[in-house]
Amino acid sequence: MARILVVDDEPSIVKLVSATLRARGHTTFEAYDGVEAVDKALELRPDLILLDIMMPRMNGTEARRKLHDNPKTAKIPVIHLSAIGDFESQLESMEDGLTDYITKPFAPKELAERVEQFLDPARREAAARAAHQKAGKLRTIVEIMHRERED
Repeated sequence: MARILVVDDEPSIVKLVSATLRARGHTTFEAYDGVEAVDKALELRPDLILLDIMMPRMNGTEARRKLHDNPKTAKIPVIHLSAIGDFESQLESMEDGLTDYITKPFAPKELAERVEQFLDPARREAAARAAHQKAGKLRTIVEIMHRERED
């Protein structure tokens, strides 16, 4: 099974996500801020990273960019798991190379399914298409919101 790095500054979220994924046979590693996430990703080279956005020391967006810019970690899929539910933030992240975006609160079963889609080579392409479609829908929503603000 997969090696997954779970990053969130809320220990209860880390425990919930880790327990959910371990119950499905995955190995999880934990980090509690962006600096620790980058360090552990470089050391452990996980198969996937679940990354909160709002964290101390280094936020998840900055951590994701550092991981993406490093050849050793650039190909590791990153899924943001965040309470930031605004459409513009989600769209910005998706257009900036993010694999997927899951908002809190989340259903543990749904989280595990989305993670496993990106880990399974046979399902990865469909998951990537779904994420691309999600980005397109977000783009449309954001454009509509901007037009309404202008009126």
